Amino acid sequence: MFDARNSNKPLVRVIDDDDAMRNSWSFIIEGEGWDVATYPDALTFLSMGNWQRPGCILLDVRMPHMSGLELQFKLREIGCDLPIIFISGHGDIDMAVHTLKHGAMDFLTKPVSDQRLLEAIEAAVSRNLAHRRNNEQVANFRARLEQLTQREREVIRMVAHGYSNKEVAREFGISEKTVQVHRGSAYRKLNIHNAAEIARLLIMSGDPI
Repeated sequence: MFDARNSNKPLVRVIDDDDAMRNSWSFIIEGEGWDVATYPDALTFLSMGNWQRPGCILLDVRMPHMSGLELQFKLREIGCDLPIIFISGHGDIDMAVHTLKHGAMDFLTKPVSDQRLLEAIEAAVSRNLAHRRNNEQVANFRARLEQLTQREREVIRMVAHGYSNKEVAREFGISEKTVQVHRGSAYRKLNIHNAAEIARLLIMSGDPI
């Protein structure tokens, strides 16, 4: 499914204090071509600092030293973006709702079927890959935005708001031809092609339009 030599290949982290359960899940997941890393508890996982690679976390709720719920909050505090799939043999509706409200991707109850487990992993990894692609796109956009002149910035912000070249020209007291030059230059520097794309990237980057 993925090139094992690629450091960006998704990794599924399995955190559960039950040795048999970890080994069983690892066998199933690896059988589908995923890379897997297993941890006997949350503290071991945290000590490894293993969240640079994309992927997801398969997390038991009840564990010694630090529960899955406590780990979820800890990962949020440190800015870890890996989606969490909770799996519990003691879960209830309130617990499931609680974890999902605080950002969990899914909540499965033991025993969980292989198909259901793999579907949840596929969905979680896909979300994480998309999230990281968006972050990379925004970072690249911000870097390119720094290359614009002040006037080019002013022009594209009005363009993003839907103003025409004529209206932009009137706002700044310049000719439409000059607006077209600024707009074309900004488009080339930003590697974008239309106003909608500018607006989307400005919003994604948190840059006020």
